[in-house]
Amino acid sequence: MPARDIRKVCALDNAGERTLEMVVRRMGLSARAYDRILKVTRTIADLGGSECLAAKHVAEAVQYRSLDRNYWT
Repeated sequence: MPARDIRKVCALDNAGERTLEMVVRRMGLSARAYDRILKVTRTIADLGGSECLAAKHVAEAVQYRSLDRNYWT
């Protein structure tokens, strides 16, 4: 899926956008990692039956990213 489609399908609310921007800056993530976190965030929201992507969905996706970095690198 191209990046512009990801950003359409995975539109964040204001709090989610701020949370993800903060995480990207603090963890030094790439644009590819940003897109991957967005996709995981969309999946988490879908599983919870939520239309919009909130900060709590972003936080959960980032936790999975942290687990991935700790145990698979």
